[in-house]
Amino acid sequence: MPYVRHWLRNSILLFALAITLGLVAAHTHLIQPHDLQLDRTIQKLRTGWLNHTMEGVSYLASPVAGVVILALWSGWLLFVRRRPMRAVATFLVVAIGWNSTQLAKAIVARPRPPREFMLDPEIGSNSFPSGHTAFTVAVAVAAYFLLRESRHRRTAVVCGVLAVLLVAFSRMYVGAHYPTDTLGSVLIAGSAIFFVTGVWHAWVLPRLHRLPLMERYGLSRELGEGDAAHVHGTVPGGRRRAAGGGPAPTGGRHRKHAGR
Repeated sequence: MPYVRHWLRNSILLFALAITLGLVAAHTHLIQPHDLQLDRTIQKLRTGWLNHTMEGVSYLASPVAGVVILALWSGWLLFVRRRPMRAVATFLVVAIGWNSTQLAKAIVARPRPPREFMLDPEIGSNSFPSGHTAFTVAVAVAAYFLLRESRHRRTAVVCGVLAVLLVAFSRMYVGAHYPTDTLGSVLIAGSAIFFVTGVWHAWVLPRLHRLPLMERYGLSRELGEGDAAHVHGTVPGGRRRAAGGGPAPTGGRHRKHAGR
């Protein structure tokens, strides 16, 4: 996971921007009419085959599918690839980036779009922001983190952006969200992921060896590979092992900026 300078400040600013956008959209008339008009414009595209396609896209980012995807992905990294550090980092990025929307939903409390415009009426959680879109953003960012030092980095960026746009479009198409809900999801998930990167380097990674099964599934080897790559200049932020078997204390750069 990359180290982001000023992660706490960036996280707070993005979160505040997202909440402000949500409150203005939900409780004033500055955005709501335009939101609804754009929703209706998108929904004029509805036709039989596209209805089924967009419902399927939405389902792939639904809570049930999201839990399955996250469990399989993290499990594959841990048990098959034996990359416990990457498994934990991926789980945290996706889980926190995704579930951060629940806090924003409670604060903004925006009702869903009118039920008569929905293909499959939804009840329950509030409209702002879109959890489906936030999940897709978190998955896209986690995939980029895993591939950022490989030749597939650009592919991860392009595919991630396209996936986020597709899921956001599907949520408006089926009538479950307004456009600002999907934009708010990007901001909320982004703020949570900034926060995760800071907490990872300041607190989680130095203590990762204390978690059960980490050493059994190759934490020492993974950290050693990071050291070797760091020596050859291919992976920034490689870590040394401490004498007691755990990771060495975080480097000076991380100590200096950990509270920012």
